[in-house]
Amino acid sequence: MHTTQQKFEETAIIIKQEEIADDIYSMWLHTEQIAAHAKAGQFVSVYCKEGSRLLPRPISICEIDRKDGALRLVYRVAGKGTEEFSSMHTGMQLKVIGPLGNGFPKQEKTAFLIGGGIGIPPMLELAKELNCEKQIVLGYRDELFLLDEFRKQGEVYIATEDGSVGTEGNVLDAIRENGLTADVIYACGPLPMLRALKEYAAKEDIECWISMEERMACGIGACLACVCKSTEKDAHSNVKNKRVCKEGPVFRAEEVDF
Repeated sequence: MHTTQQKFEETAIIIKQEEIADDIYSMWLHTEQIAAHAKAGQFVSVYCKEGSRLLPRPISICEIDRKDGALRLVYRVAGKGTEEFSSMHTGMQLKVIGPLGNGFPKQEKTAFLIGGGIGIPPMLELAKELNCEKQIVLGYRDELFLLDEFRKQGEVYIATEDGSVGTEGNVLDAIRENGLTADVIYACGPLPMLRALKEYAAKEDIECWISMEERMACGIGACLACVCKSTEKDAHSNVKNKRVCKEGPVFRAEEVDF
């Protein structure tokens, strides 16, 4: 599962960028090599132009256009780095390294694709690549985004915290309310959501793959800020840890302990 992949450093050119929800931006980048090698569930590290911010910002890949050599990144403005990216426009250049991390393993089984918050974007490319019956369950705080794109890929169920759209509550509430079942779970989102899905999968005996991408800092295995606890010892450090950016961000749910 965790094989060493080829990664590339490229000067990517912004094809277009737009704000698709409050503080959530969609950026298409022209990048020949990364787009040619990327898989659903992987991410890229994007460098700021501002010299004081040395560490790149890891951003998950939302869509891959291999034909035209382009990647779509959908990200939330969370700090100075992402704020800088959000002010950039068509024709500007960014240094990007990728593809990084492992992708989702693609099974030919009835699947739940579950995204929560900023864990929703990486599920879109997976939805496009999976050749099986898909039930897409998306959890939003309030404002919806990427909904039209997901609806083209399968049946979509929505949970919102305030109940303004779909089921009031979380993604598991939406699964129960609609009486949904599946043979494999693919999920990305905040830790409480992943923890609940891990328990649900164990109870229902469903294969479960989770992406912990929101836990990353440098994206290249150097800073160890993204370490998560694992159930078995890491051969490299002999402790029960895995680096989300290197050994992940996609894990079999049983591999991680949270």
